[in-house]
Amino acid sequence: MPEVRTQPSIRRDFVEWHRGRQPYVFWALDVDVPAVADDVARHARLLGDALLEGYCRQPHVTLDVCGFPSRRPLYDDEFGPALLARQLAALRLARPEPFSIEIGEADSFLSAPYLTVRDTEGGIGVLRRCLAIDGAHRLFGDYVPHVTIGLYARSLPFSEVRARLLAGRCDGLVFPVARLSLMGYAPAEIGGRLDRLADYELASGDWRWRDAAPLDALDFLRAGAPES
Repeated sequence: MPEVRTQPSIRRDFVEWHRGRQPYVFWALDVDVPAVADDVARHARLLGDALLEGYCRQPHVTLDVCGFPSRRPLYDDEFGPALLARQLAALRLARPEPFSIEIGEADSFLSAPYLTVRDTEGGIGVLRRCLAIDGAHRLFGDYVPHVTIGLYARSLPFSEVRARLLAGRCDGLVFPVARLSLMGYAPAEIGGRLDRLADYELASGDWRWRDAAPLDALDFLRAGAPES
């Protein structure tokens, strides 16, 4: 059998995907605290030049995607105020409570190494059910909660990079989740920084838009999903 190898990413503008649309928007847990960021950085150093340079996304756990915001969605990867309003209504109806997750050892997909995330109290599952539309998620493929370390730059034996990751010390971290966030990024920037667009507070059910730069272009979303 041929040896399994990592799948490299390339740094270019995938204009055929985004077609000038931005930002790309998704739901996530913001886990950008020093302990997690340090673990991500330490494992990135273990992999060295196996990773694509310039990856600078803050630590986060993706829950589901929304897509490209549009006043009149025409394509499957676009969404409008109705989707966001429906998801917020589901959250407020379910009233999910704060919970904890465990962020642990490193592992890897073929395209990216990551820190494992264990949904020990089932909170991630509850949130994803609220975000699903008619029981379906817009995030394709099997869902594995994780914190991405980076993207591979070269095709390397998968066993080699996995061995490097497993050599890293990992004490594990219990992370308290008090909110979920709507995030976005510029799709022309591979691995570019994230903007936290809005937050939903689990304890109170409050929804707040943040003063992030892309919000000027998202006024129509704000009108459809007003602040609490």
